[in-house]
Amino acid sequence: MPDVHGQICFLTPQRLQPDFPLFIFLPGMDGTGQLLRTQTAGLEAAFDVRCLAISVDDLTDWDHLTENLLELIKAEIARSSQRPVYLCGESFGGCLAIKAALHSPHLFNRIVLVNPASSFHTRPWIGWGAQLARWLPEPFFRLSSEALMPVLGNTDRISASDRKAFWETVQLIPQKTTLWRLALLNEFNVSEAQLRLITQPTLLLGSAADRLLPSLEEVRRLARLFANAHTVVLPNSGHACLLETDINLYEIMRTHNFLAEIPHQSPVESR
Repeated sequence: MPDVHGQICFLTPQRLQPDFPLFIFLPGMDGTGQLLRTQTAGLEAAFDVRCLAISVDDLTDWDHLTENLLELIKAEIARSSQRPVYLCGESFGGCLAIKAALHSPHLFNRIVLVNPASSFHTRPWIGWGAQLARWLPEPFFRLSSEALMPVLGNTDRISASDRKAFWETVQLIPQKTTLWRLALLNEFNVSEAQLRLITQPTLLLGSAADRLLPSLEEVRRLARLFANAHTVVLPNSGHACLLETDINLYEIMRTHNFLAEIPHQSPVESR
């Protein structure tokens, strides 16, 4: 698994498809983008996929993180400006997606939010836990992270290989970075008036069995505020639902008529 340092960047697939809609994925708290691997094959049937990777030592605030992300997106759009752009954010990435959509709404045609962590402030116990964790030696902090794995995801619905990748990714993020990103979530504050400004077609996925955040309640709240939203309930899924064997993001989007028309052209192979 690559250890990403320095500026944020996009991970690109082996197969580039510049004539397909651009699909930009913003990952959860880990920020590595590596855990999208379970969904990439399906998404590449309809999209030219880019996955954001944030350095494991990145301590950027929301404003600068959003600005850096938008610069990356603008560079991608400049290469092929006539295609639709989908913005998809999961958990922490859902908050970043909201920030980006509010800052530059003209860049995005459609939005997908998966268990967005915009409800983080309603779970004060996580903030209290983060304050206590600040004083833990790094080895004990990593042990506590391992103990939280069943809360972060419904491990019974994740394959053994993906559970291993999940655990390795969680372990990759330093204590200081984890606490910083938890602090960012705690201070994430977007008013209802701002949320009503998001008018793009939006698909909201909420896990009913999320043990970490009230994701189902949150996506229903957002659906009432967004001008053009559709909610999909994942009845048995946990917070890290995109790792689950039975969850196929491409099929969910297709079933709910959320795919743009794809030109019938051969994909371009990367060199």
